[in-house]
Amino acid sequence: MSFTREIKDEVSKIETSNTEEISELSGIISTIPIKNNITIKTENNSVARRIYTLFKNIYNIHPKITVRRGYNYNKKLIYIISVNDRTEYILKDLGISKDKIENFITSDDELTRAFLRGVFLLSGSINDPKTSRYHLEFNLTNKMVSNFISKLLNQYNLNSKVLHRNNNYMVYIKEAEKISDFLRMIGSYNGVLYFEDIRIYRDHKNMTNRLNNCEQANIEKTIETATNQVKDIELIKEKCGLEILSQKEQTAAQYRLKYNEASLTELAEIITLETNEKITKSGLYHRFKKIKNLANKLKNKN
Repeated sequence: MSFTREIKDEVSKIETSNTEEISELSGIISTIPIKNNITIKTENNSVARRIYTLFKNIYNIHPKITVRRGYNYNKKLIYIISVNDRTEYILKDLGISKDKIENFITSDDELTRAFLRGVFLLSGSINDPKTSRYHLEFNLTNKMVSNFISKLLNQYNLNSKVLHRNNNYMVYIKEAEKISDFLRMIGSYNGVLYFEDIRIYRDHKNMTNRLNNCEQANIEKTIETATNQVKDIELIKEKCGLEILSQKEQTAAQYRLKYNEASLTELAEIITLETNEKITKSGLYHRFKKIKNLANKLKNKN
């Protein structure tokens, strides 16, 4: 079972008040084209039952339900819910017209959540965070409805965006935290727990990878620095001997040749322990800087 289906199965069973049912049904119907009747198609039997129950509870109507096999690759069952009577009255009562959705449908927080839950039940999909990137989207046919839904989502700071694609519109959210907030908003608490578990695991894994990459980069940088210092020392040794260096620089050079992969911090500690002369990483750095300058002069002279 897909993650989207699990979410829809869960929220289809939420108990709501009569006013919330009206807003939820309005959200469902606002996502479909309206002609002479109301025809809703879904592959989810839980959603089909929810829509049937909403019509029955609100309008005492028993919609006609037709089940047929789809023509897609999986040939899933498609549930078609049809309402042919009182269509004009129902649309008006649900606050739906060609030009806008009436404000009373989303006049408070609970009604807005119910409306968005209805929109998700029919047109929403969400990637399983365990197998793919974070992505929540609503596929819609109407520009006005798309903008209205995006505006509602952004009232909750969900950073939704609208994309026009192939004569349809897609309202989408890509941030993991925002998607989790949306699931909580529509009442999918099992979905939130699953989503947060996967998100925390992935974030921890990504952090570990970043730390490992950073550590590896530091190791490679340390080795490269040490290798270049060894080359400078060997050049000076070949051209004019290490005696040209000061006593402190000679000590640094000799220990670098002996410990040619140690970091500056490690080398400073080794020199301090073996010579009983305190040397810091900064002090050692300045000694090698002088050695490098001399090596560069010898290179330029050649």
